[in-house]
Amino acid sequence: MSGGRLVLIVCIAQIAAQIGAYVWAALLPRLSDAWSLDNTEAGAITGAFYLAYALSAPILVSLTDRVDAKRIYLLGATLIAVGHLAFGLWADGFWTALIGRVLAGAGWAGVYMTGLKLLADRVDATLMRRAVAWHAGGIGVAGAVSFLYGGLIADAYGWEMAFIISAIIAALGCGIALVAAPPAPPPESNGPRPALLDFRPVLRNRAAMAFAITYGFHTWEMSVLRGWVVAFLVYVAGSGTAAAASWARPEAAAMALALIGTGVSMFGNELSIRIGRRSVVLLATALSAAMAAALGHLGPYGYDVAVLLAILSGGAIWLDSSTLTGGTSEAAAPGMRGQTLAVHTTLGYAGGAIGPFVMGLILDAFSGPDGALTDTAWAMGFLHLTVLGLVTRWTFARMTRNKA
Repeated sequence: MSGGRLVLIVCIAQIAAQIGAYVWAALLPRLSDAWSLDNTEAGAITGAFYLAYALSAPILVSLTDRVDAKRIYLLGATLIAVGHLAFGLWADGFWTALIGRVLAGAGWAGVYMTGLKLLADRVDATLMRRAVAWHAGGIGVAGAVSFLYGGLIADAYGWEMAFIISAIIAALGCGIALVAAPPAPPPESNGPRPALLDFRPVLRNRAAMAFAITYGFHTWEMSVLRGWVVAFLVYVAGSGTAAAASWARPEAAAMALALIGTGVSMFGNELSIRIGRRSVVLLATALSAAMAAALGHLGPYGYDVAVLLAILSGGAIWLDSSTLTGGTSEAAAPGMRGQTLAVHTTLGYAGGAIGPFVMGLILDAFSGPDGALTDTAWAMGFLHLTVLGLVTRWTFARMTRNKA
């Protein structure tokens, strides 16, 4: 099988696995009301997906240095399907919803970076450099579509069916990978292998860690925006339902945000080939810090303003997404790409787990006396991303100051 065809197959499988990723975020306002969740609890459910990922990834991704990545991928896709199905059939409050998201998050740990590793073991380095961006792009498109897809299915058939259909599609993605992706043994290591969970060689790899740590902050920002943007736009719209025009409803705006962000991520990867990864990361972190402040303070002045600023903020955050993952993969030592990507993705999704929860805490802390959200609560919530973006930029600049 040609390398290009394999990239296409894996991207299709990843789209199927990711199609239900943000159905919870799309339905957060209505399910929070139905289950009487506060913002902290809603943020915890969002963060549970990322926490399960962060705890599972060190083992699952590291295993791809020892066994065929395809086997881990199939396990992950199966867990995603089970998680969505459990949510659709049994979720009726905080704890049952939490369990469904934990299962899906653990499954995603066996699919996301494992899919990248599956490609890295099978295609040449030249193709791989662009395959990283196309891999991220396919995932990004599916995640973007999941916002509107979840809202529309919930409107027509009930929110449960949005998760059940997602489970069926994830199972189809598992079948695609099973049938079409060729088996391949993991590459040989130069010298003795470290223990499975011995990440000390990775932690000593300063070049890889600069990108991995920055990815942790990056995913914190990204998960906050993706997890809370529908709730924010519903707040700005001034009602508990979507905006009047179907193309402008909060779920559609969130889909547009994620689609544009995916395109920006692919553009950022191409830009990094021309001007260097370091320059792209420094630019993206500065822009994301500025846009978060603008979104929180100016967004509540009008729905159209909020949508525009959310899209611009997402573009700033996504600009270095593929660049960061490609930087870590490229800096990995021979025979340790799996463990290096395990550290990268664990740090990333640890940030993803913390971010939505922290956002919920801030929203509750600055809400009105009756628990109602306020302009101040949203401004302070997004302002913490500005602070985070500035800290991220400073950290990355120091760790890479001797690099071009």
